[in-house]
Amino acid sequence: MQPFTYVAIYFVVWWTVLFAVLPFGVRGQHEDGEVTDGTDPGAPVKAHLWQKALATTLISAVLTVLIFWAMSSPWLQEYWS
Repeated sequence: MQPFTYVAIYFVVWWTVLFAVLPFGVRGQHEDGEVTDGTDPGAPVKAHLWQKALATTLISAVLTVLIFWAMSSPWLQEYWS
């Protein structure tokens, strides 16, 4: 495969994992009882985006390696043939 293929698959996996990771650990303002005027009560107090981006990067790297391992597996190549 071309190097661009690896990057493209990693990019798709990264965004998919990001949307799966975003809701973890989020507490809304209404849950803390301190709603800032002019904001939605469900807006997060602290989103922890840097931690989620790091977790997403690590999880995506592992998943991408597993995807490429599975694609090069002789068992799967025999099964798809």
